[in-house]
Amino acid sequence: MRITKLIAFLIVLFAIQDANAQAKKYKIHTVAFYNLENLFDTINNPNNDEEWLPNGSQNWTGAKYKRKLQNMARVIAEIGTNDQQKESPTFLGVCEVENRGVLEDLVKEPLLIDKQYGVVHFDSPDKRGIDVGLLYKKKNFTLTSYTNVPLYIYKDEQKNSKKEEKEEVTDDAIAEDLSSKRVYTRDQLLVTGFLDGEEINIIVNHWPSRSGGEKKSSPFREAAGALNRKIMDSLVKINPNAKIITMGDLNDGAYNKSVKVEIGAKLKKTELQSAGDIYNPFEQMAKDGHASLFYRDSGDIFDQIMVSERLVNDEPTSFKYWKAGIYNKPYMIQTTGQYKGYPLRHSANEEGFSDHFPVYVYLIKEVK
Repeated sequence: MRITKLIAFLIVLFAIQDANAQAKKYKIHTVAFYNLENLFDTINNPNNDEEWLPNGSQNWTGAKYKRKLQNMARVIAEIGTNDQQKESPTFLGVCEVENRGVLEDLVKEPLLIDKQYGVVHFDSPDKRGIDVGLLYKKKNFTLTSYTNVPLYIYKDEQKNSKKEEKEEVTDDAIAEDLSSKRVYTRDQLLVTGFLDGEEINIIVNHWPSRSGGEKKSSPFREAAGALNRKIMDSLVKINPNAKIITMGDLNDGAYNKSVKVEIGAKLKKTELQSAGDIYNPFEQMAKDGHASLFYRDSGDIFDQIMVSERLVNDEPTSFKYWKAGIYNKPYMIQTTGQYKGYPLRHSANEEGFSDHFPVYVYLIKEVK
């Protein structure tokens, strides 16, 4: 009899615990990054945009620009949405945008205008005339400060070698000033504000390309990683509990020196020991065979979002990292030809999207 009562009691207890667990409510925000691949307007601006004019080599027209905006808006409105998350990203870091104007045009697209995105953008010294930027939902995020941090790198004199590295073909060629040897590339964008009352710091990156070969260009990306680390250390020095998100097209994988050594990104959450430590969920995803882009029939994840220790180990009632993903719906994928399975690019001859898939993470907080 006592055993029967004990069993009945345990059943009721477990039922109550299960009900309490199910009753928990959470607030979810999506943080995403998307390389928009050559989002140029048709206006002749004082940058290297000649090929993206109606009479340029890309035969770029107002109609094509409009379709490009529509395609980008479609993807952005859907990134990270599922049964648990109905909202478009609260934050979207972007790269390969010509100027602030193209971002202003983008957020006014019918699929995005009701999201009320704010825009943070600076013109960078990049020789291709492309920049990084951040879109944020003004209803959720209160902007307090933003700045562009320049990356100063210089090209050393290269001595001839008997065995030259095979150069990678890229439209993002590294350009240098012949007199100073400075390599002009994208600034790193630092944005700080309050997400539903909690301070968040976001760094948006587009590191130097692999033009000239991976090994030859690696020091440039290592310098970018070192600058990223310096920014994060400065934030932690000001606030030991700083919550930091760094994101971007790094033109390197999670395993490269620029990420593993210069930033010091960790593979496992259990490796995080102090507030300045950074967790990279995309390292394991790359190990599992996932990809955000493809080159010469090989996939990799150059588009990454990393979060600081305080976004992993903080209390459940504060925003924490939940999980990560790559947004690659069928309509965004090439289905025929040599590049079947690759991202469906937007070009002069095809109405596609981008040569990169967007990536995202969820921030989650228990609501009492």
